[in-house]
Amino acid sequence: MSSTPLERVAAFCEAYDLQIPILLAPMAGACPPSLSIAVANGGGMGACGCLLMKPEQITNWTQQMRASSNGAFQLNLWIPDPEPVRDADHEAKVRAFLGQWGPEVSPEDAEGSLEDFDAQCDAMLAAGPHVISSIMGVYPAPFVARMQERGVKWFATVTSVTEALAAEAAGADVIVAQGMEAGGHRGSFSAEDASRSLIGLFALLPAVVDAVKVPVVATGGIADGRGVAAALLLGASAVQIGTGLLRAPEAGIASPWADAISAALPEDTVPTRAFSGRLGRSIRTAYTEAAEEGPKPAPYPIQRNITKAMRTSATEIDMMQAWAGQSAGLARAEPATKLIIDLWNDAKKLLRQ
Repeated sequence: MSSTPLERVAAFCEAYDLQIPILLAPMAGACPPSLSIAVANGGGMGACGCLLMKPEQITNWTQQMRASSNGAFQLNLWIPDPEPVRDADHEAKVRAFLGQWGPEVSPEDAEGSLEDFDAQCDAMLAAGPHVISSIMGVYPAPFVARMQERGVKWFATVTSVTEALAAEAAGADVIVAQGMEAGGHRGSFSAEDASRSLIGLFALLPAVVDAVKVPVVATGGIADGRGVAAALLLGASAVQIGTGLLRAPEAGIASPWADAISAALPEDTVPTRAFSGRLGRSIRTAYTEAAEEGPKPAPYPIQRNITKAMRTSATEIDMMQAWAGQSAGLARAEPATKLIIDLWNDAKKLLRQ
């Protein structure tokens, strides 16, 4: 690995056809083509979180992306969890609690199915992206082999050194080290481990860099040039940004969510299972606070299914699924192309001091 931050960046950018070492985080439900197009046209890497998408939607997203940009992008999937252990009596208590925050929830609402993982994988591969990334685990060996045959690189998200070593052993080309500061879902391989391995990025990042031989991308709580420069000094070859780009007009998120991001202090976010059953970092709201005292959330994806009515009908921040990282308040309401260029220019000035 190259010895200086700028040398590492240059090598990474050359390998992945980038001008700027900034990747858009693949946020399921919050990665419209417009945002990725803006990031890629600024010289970074676009992204699509494909978790909620049918194969034809993955194809359509890719076509829209390529129609307006020839820049790099990644497609991302969650590795499926084991089947959840169901408890009908407990689910009834959770449904009754949720009825206080949104529309009444029926037992049938819990039965929503996940998209077909294998079909999604086939669609991603057929789309021919520069990169396919993972979260919540590692891809099955046969799919890794298919990626390798087609020259598609695999970026594996990890939340611990142990996970990083497992991902590298499974064939990952790049490790994405996700600190606990990150908004949205925690990428731990085990749903239960997500609460026990809450490691900050600047403790996790150098440990992962020292443990693996492949390049490392830093993500979680990076939203300005200082964060970019610090991550590169600690050994990252690039950074990945999610919340820091959500106020860009191309993201198109709901105004109450964008406003809450702009006003958030680090202590105004909280890790919670109250939306999906999987641990994720959200703006602290009346709902997340009440959920701390309410019945324990059902496992993923049952909790996600039974909160759907509340989440989709919400018009106020207190009932919204408003994911945000601890550096949310640094996010700027500027076009994404300009934003990533400015962040990189700011970081370079700091790295050259």
